[in-house]
Amino acid sequence: MSDGQIYNIMVVDDSAAAREFLRRMIDSDPALKVTAAVGDARGAVSLMRHGLPDAMLLDLDLPEVSGLAFLRRIMQQHPLPVVVCSAHVSKGGELAGQVMKAGAFDCLPKPRGDNPKVLEASRRRLCEALKAAAQSQRRPQAAGQPQAKLSPDAVLPYPISPPAVPATLPLVCLGASTGGTEALREVLAALPADAPAIAIVQHMPETFTGAFANRLSGLCKIEVIEAQEDTLLRPGLAVIAPGHRHLVLRRGPRGYRCQLVDGPPVTRHRPSVDILFRSAAICAGPNALGVIMTGMGDDGAHCLGELRRAGGMTLAQDEQSSVVFGMPREALERGSAQRAVPLSKIAEAIMHFARKHRTMVGQGLEP
Repeated sequence: MSDGQIYNIMVVDDSAAAREFLRRMIDSDPALKVTAAVGDARGAVSLMRHGLPDAMLLDLDLPEVSGLAFLRRIMQQHPLPVVVCSAHVSKGGELAGQVMKAGAFDCLPKPRGDNPKVLEASRRRLCEALKAAAQSQRRPQAAGQPQAKLSPDAVLPYPISPPAVPATLPLVCLGASTGGTEALREVLAALPADAPAIAIVQHMPETFTGAFANRLSGLCKIEVIEAQEDTLLRPGLAVIAPGHRHLVLRRGPRGYRCQLVDGPPVTRHRPSVDILFRSAAICAGPNALGVIMTGMGDDGAHCLGELRRAGGMTLAQDEQSSVVFGMPREALERGSAQRAVPLSKIAEAIMHFARKHRTMVGQGLEP
């Protein structure tokens, strides 16, 4: 997933054993190199005077100055991409919300245990988060200076009289943010080669989505690509929105196609899950399944409700399997999602929806 550059990482963790363990994990990726590892904020600040790393891996349990307080100070004085890695955010919740609000690029649970498969999954997830952070062209916004939060109407107004939607092949839309890269991998890898067409919005930088799609395609029975303008959706294909453009679905004579829209960020994101879900509500309605997955904030929660009201099926990842239960919680509390589903059951739910849709509307479906 590297773009040919080696990214310098600073690890800030109060435990010497943890620093060494994390160093080995990070250095195992050829695109990453730990160039500094310190045990407190004071040591990190001293090193940062001589130059900033490409990304920082930050623990929350630090002596004297807490990791959260240090994160806020970084964002105010020397903004840089920070991935928080802490044992206290394994279930998401309020603390994870504070971390993301303070300006962290991502928030991950600290790797633990001795199960080789679990540790390898944690290593991949950690390295992908650091590469995404290091590759990002933006810097997280300073705390206290929030982006304007625009509604989906800023990019895709909902029509006063939505067009009638004919019965078509089933369509699946997935939206995710923090923790979504590994969650999507698990879902897509579990799908058979004849899975229904899938459109995905995962919040990540534009330099990351193409490589992410290529990696998933190599792990899955279905094909996974970065969406291009006018890409035709078909069974056995999943498209991922580019990290700097909204993904809008349109229906033409041969089926659903991708339209990429620049536009401003919606619910503070571009691409926005809300835009994907709204477009599916308009053009696909009862032919679509929308699933909102792990992530901070509320992107997607509003327009998932529009998809439900248009006759589509709507689900949310459950709290126990979410890294951050922000977006799914909002969707459930608003009534946008019909029910919560464990991550391990989402692929099964997708295939159940596809089979049920074909049975209900018959086999003579339009593309």
